[in-house]
This record gives sequence, structure tokens and C-alpha cells, in this order.
Amino acid sequence: MRTGRLEALSDGVLAIIITIMVLELKIPEGHSFADLAHSTGVGLLTYLLSFVYVSIYWNNHHHMFHLVKEVTGGILWANLGLLFALSLLPFTTAWVDESRFARTPVFVYGLNLLAAAVAYFVLQSTAIRLQGPDSPLRRAVGSDLKGKVSTAVLIVGLAAALSPVPVWIALICFAGVAVLWIVPDRRIARAVVVGSDALPAKGEV
Repeated sequence: MRTGRLEALSDGVLAIIITIMVLELKIPEGHSFADLAHSTGVGLLTYLLSFVYVSIYWNNHHHMFHLVKEVTGGILWANLGLLFALSLLPFTTAWVDESRFARTPVFVYGLNLLAAAVAYFVLQSTAIRLQGPDSPLRRAVGSDLKGKVSTAVLIVGLAAALSPVPVWIALICFAGVAVLWIVPDRRIARAVVVGSDALPAKGEV
């Protein structure tokens, strides 16, 4: 099966997720910057972080499926798992906003981010399994050091959210992962642009 319908569904769902999140922002009661900061300031920060995460997944998903030319039932289900995890972001983002960064909502938000990371890894692994160990995607991913580091940082953030340390440490961990991935994965981007001959050797990060 071709990837067209999978990509169209994914694009549509991610667009709806972003739309729902922006509609959750509160309109300021007054007309000054102070009113904006008081009514919407926290919401804008949480929306920005979640928007960046959704954008990262859209970017990497887009690049991945330039190297994956066909899909199986396993890839379809793995992709739906990723969309499910991302579709929870409007809820967890709004909860963090409403609670003004209370520990439990921040932990659940981090858990949501970790679930999306795991779902993306499952999708990527399923695609690699379909193509084989010498596939362009497998060689582009290499040892996936950035993926492993980002997962570890998310786990540290989750632990911080449950521990007595200030909750902003957890938020810094979550934001740090976003910064790590905000530039699209250059390994896959390079494979898309110049072809598989320029891919790194196996094991290269």
C-alpha cells in the first residue's frame, strides 16, 4: 500500500490538534498587556511548548515517509498509536494551564510527551523492520543517540515532577527536549535530499 492516505490522515489530525489547542487560550478580560499576561500568559507558554512538539513530530513524520514508500497494517496501527498520543496534548496542555503548573498535571503532561516519543519509536522501528536492516531509513537513523538522550531527559523530567524539587525543573527538561529536536533530523533530511548514497554508515549518529 502507498503512504498517501496515511500521510493525509496524519496531516489532518495534527492540524486539528493545533487548532483545538489555540482555541483553549483564554481571551483577556481587559485590553492591556497586563490583562493579557494575567489571563493568557501561562496558556500562551504551554501552547507554545505543545505547538513546538506537534511541529517536531510533523516535521520528522514528513521526512520519514519520504524514505518509506509503502505501508503495512503494522505501520498503519503504529501511526494511529502516535496520533492517539498526540491527540491527548490539547487535554494535558489545558490541564497544566488551568492548574498553573501543579505537579500532577505537569507529570501527566510529561507522561503524554513520553508516550508520543515511544509511539514514534515504535512507528520508526516498524518501518525499518519492513524495509530491512540495510534500508535508507535504518542507515539514516543510525544509533539514534538523539532519540535515546531525549527519552532519558523526559524520564528525568517525570521524576522531577514527582519529587520535592521545584516543578520548573521538570518543565525545563520538557522544553530542553523540544530544543534538541526543533531542527529537523538532518540525517533523514540529507537522505531525502541527496539520496541513499550519502547516508552515514551503520552506527553513525
